[in-house]
Amino acid sequence: MPERARAARRRFPPRGGHDAGVAVTVLDRELYSMGEAAHLLSVKPARLRAWVDGYTRGQTHYEPVIRSERTGSELLTWGEFVEAGYLREYRVHGVSLQKMRVVVQRLRERFGVPYPLAHARPYVFQRDIVLEVQEELGLDSGLVMVRRVRDGQLVLAQKAQDFFGKVEFAAGAGTADDDEAVRLRPDSSAPQVVLDPLRGLGSPVVRNTRTANLYELWSAGESIAEIAEAYELPNGDVEAAVRYESRLRDQEAVA
Repeated sequence: MPERARAARRRFPPRGGHDAGVAVTVLDRELYSMGEAAHLLSVKPARLRAWVDGYTRGQTHYEPVIRSERTGSELLTWGEFVEAGYLREYRVHGVSLQKMRVVVQRLRERFGVPYPLAHARPYVFQRDIVLEVQEELGLDSGLVMVRRVRDGQLVLAQKAQDFFGKVEFAAGAGTADDDEAVRLRPDSSAPQVVLDPLRGLGSPVVRNTRTANLYELWSAGESIAEIAEAYELPNGDVEAAVRYESRLRDQEAVA
């Protein structure tokens, strides 16, 4: 197994729903508060909470899209965060996501994993299963993950492809828990910036340095070259960190 995949399968403290002593993957690692995750995803906190843990409107209770049941926890695991990133790709296009709950449930059952959207298999290895689920549920065209083209090949829908392009998966074959999302690149204009659950507690980093630290030095008046020299980073990495943090701090929630 590649080193990256081995690292992703280290033991982490189990969260609710896992028996103590059971080996869990990096997807189960609690990393973000609801507010932190909403900020990183540029999603309104109330909307993210509804996706992750459900919500109540009047006398009606709406079950979560991501969690199998409501827990009340304000902490997101890496797997929940990655799945929320997938949902965001659809929400920014104005698509209602409540119907995605049953899709996630069905994929969870078919793949036998708690975070099906945070594995490579629906995007790469087992698109046929995704198509079966879509057809069984009569999923609206705006929510589909895969589609069949004229030659019969199954390809990712554009929004699923956009998300897939941001994620790095462990190099497994999808036959066990060996194809988890291990890294996410949140900004295509700053590809040096990554979110990695094994580095910086999941905070945005370039190499092993938090982008927030680099931005704070820059905003205090230090030059890109000075910061790069102090941290032994290429100037381009520091520029990417500053660009990313500036955009993150200026932007409003778009979903």
